[in-house]
Amino acid sequence: MKAELLKRLFHAIADENDESLKKLTTKIIEDERLRGHEKLAKELETVLQKANSKNTKQVSNNSLKELPTSRRYDQPLAAVIPSEKLRHHMVLPHEIEERFVRIEKEYAARERLALFGLKPKKKIILHGPPGCGKTLGAERLAWNTGLPVLKVRFDSILSSFFGESASNLRAIFDAANEKPCLLLLDECDFIARSRTTKNDVGEIPRIVNTLLQLLEEYELPGLLVATTNLEDSLDDALFRRFDDVFEVPKPGKAEIRKLLDMTLSAMKTSKEINYPKIIEQLFEYSAANVVAIAQNAAKTSVLSGEDEVKQVHLESAISIAKRKS
Repeated sequence: MKAELLKRLFHAIADENDESLKKLTTKIIEDERLRGHEKLAKELETVLQKANSKNTKQVSNNSLKELPTSRRYDQPLAAVIPSEKLRHHMVLPHEIEERFVRIEKEYAARERLALFGLKPKKKIILHGPPGCGKTLGAERLAWNTGLPVLKVRFDSILSSFFGESASNLRAIFDAANEKPCLLLLDECDFIARSRTTKNDVGEIPRIVNTLLQLLEEYELPGLLVATTNLEDSLDDALFRRFDDVFEVPKPGKAEIRKLLDMTLSAMKTSKEINYPKIIEQLFEYSAANVVAIAQNAAKTSVLSGEDEVKQVHLESAISIAKRKS
């Protein structure tokens, strides 16, 4: 085993970094196979598969037991997104990609930063139009930091009984304090709306105040990511309590081309596709819509017995998407 790989392995063990350990063990197996040690590689794979199977069962059981529940109805207040279901491939403008990378780097270097009295960015708001990738961005942060995702269930949090909504929200933060995780406040709009909204009475102002207090006191070991479509309607005090606030925008022309190439990478595509024309028609579409249109074009190609995706397939998929919007 190479010295550098050995060092990385020991660092991962010392840091109890499960994600790094997985990657390193896979790398060791690949190296052994390349050296012609096929029998050893298979034996190592068997050991790893047994360990992963055992750990998956333990994590699943532990997660179910540790999930906070509402006091009155005993309903789960949050859900765990398994690491194998996390999406993490994103196509972003360079400046937005760099902001995601900076958060990931700071979290990875949190112990080194602490030596100089510095803290990593741990509370982030991602805003932007529907389908632009805010939730995907949160999952990507979890994937790259090795953190499990604890997704808040707002339907269970809100209660008509005095003070219960705030109590439920506090229970979630307490659970996130038990072990490092990415606490995801997905589409937090309706509990984080401005306290000046005249139509809201009762629990909403109370839960906003509780959220502000919890964010002010936030010292949890993981990350907190909130997503919203409605930046202008959120309480100004909320933004001040986050370490970073930035927009996940709709894809530009360069990003649209990358999304098309990535989505159609498993298919043969016609050399006669007029990409500038297709991209022009897709401009101002969300990333989710671009991917869906490319997928529908690929499906049409397969169902029609074609051996490649053609211009007509893409234009047909765009036409259908326009009729739906």
